[in-house]
Amino acid sequence: MDELLQYAPGLLVGFGNNLKLSVVVGIFSLIVGTILAAMRVSPIPVLRATGTTYVNILRNTPLTLVLAFCSLGLSDTLGLIFSQEDPSTNAFWLAVLGMSAYTSTFVCEVLRSGVNTVPMGQAEAARAIGLTFTQSASLIIFPQAFRTVIAPLGSVFIAMIKNTTVVAAAGYTLEVANVMRTDFDTIGVSIPIFLGIVVAFVVIILPLGYFTGWLSRRLAVAR
Repeated sequence: MDELLQYAPGLLVGFGNNLKLSVVVGIFSLIVGTILAAMRVSPIPVLRATGTTYVNILRNTPLTLVLAFCSLGLSDTLGLIFSQEDPSTNAFWLAVLGMSAYTSTFVCEVLRSGVNTVPMGQAEAARAIGLTFTQSASLIIFPQAFRTVIAPLGSVFIAMIKNTTVVAAAGYTLEVANVMRTDFDTIGVSIPIFLGIVVAFVVIILPLGYFTGWLSRRLAVAR
């Protein structure tokens, strides 16, 4: 217990970095995932094929490889740099890029399943009154799709929060799991520190799961 108290400040900073990363990745993943879902249900074959190819490749690639590609491929080889002055800032945004690219594919598939629950007659009625695909998708189809997939989206974001513990593969070493490993190199494996980090994640993730479940029931679409 003394070890946990001694190293708690550094661990809390690391956990805060995980939460910051989760918020930023969540926002980008929701935006990109929505665009991908629109592409996958688009009447334009090129957009459908592009969206399908992107999703199938990224969704079936291990996250650690995606993160390593962002660090070694995009940054070290191709010279993609977000910050020349601060390496940790550069690593943070490389981690955001990799995790957003990966998580958005799961958001896309969840939203696409929600789109499939919207009655076909509503899309046909939208076309009948002269709405374009973009108008019908943004005004009619996707608002209903979001309401039907709140709980699955919550599961995607919960998995994303837990996935932030592997972003060291992109060179971002300030997250809590890597801080813990550094502490273990100094003092050896500490069960109290390990359990403390587990409790911290449970305290965040469990209420999020309950909240998304409640919100899903609250906003359920009556058919």
